[in-house]
Amino acid sequence: MWIANLLLTSKFMAKKITPLRDYVVVKPLSKEETTKSGILIPDTVKGEKPQEGEVLFVGPGKLNEKGERIAMEVKPGNKVLFSKYSPDEIEIDGEEYLILSEGDIKAIVS
Repeated sequence: MWIANLLLTSKFMAKKITPLRDYVVVKPLSKEETTKSGILIPDTVKGEKPQEGEVLFVGPGKLNEKGERIAMEVKPGNKVLFSKYSPDEIEIDGEEYLILSEGDIKAIVS
């Protein structure tokens, strides 16, 4: 699994995206379900949007009212849970990615 993630990240690195302010680029993680007869049902067939993903890139953070940068709490490689309808979907080279504000991330999964 980690080799696939490394290859995916390496492929994506060719077109690095630099998010601004407190925005984060996330690769959604799909959760396939298996029926009793052993058939895999991916998220795309169920019509559900994934709410879990892996952080690929993070912005530098917001500025507070004094002009000081507020450090980001998430880092590349973190697995996160986020609001279902908050991310903007983008597609690069046939792969789906999400851009969302750090405030829309609800938890880091360990």
